[in-house]
Amino acid sequence: MKQSGMKEIKRELREKLAVPLWPTAGQALDLRRGATYRAAAEGSIPTLDVGRLKRVSTSWLRQKLGLDEPGTVA
Repeated sequence: MKQSGMKEIKRELREKLAVPLWPTAGQALDLRRGATYRAAAEGSIPTLDVGRLKRVSTSWLRQKLGLDEPGTVA
């Protein structure tokens, strides 16, 4: 992923409670679109269903990416 794209994703992770499964979460995890949806269907990526939309908790994603240090509050 390009550096500018990751900066935008990190900004979203700081500002939002949940982000779209694709492209935000998938690209942050360095997955292609199909692999992202497959991982969500298998339960590897926990999703929040908002109508037809699938969202991913930013707290889970920050933890998965190692952006949260233990014991800190975002």
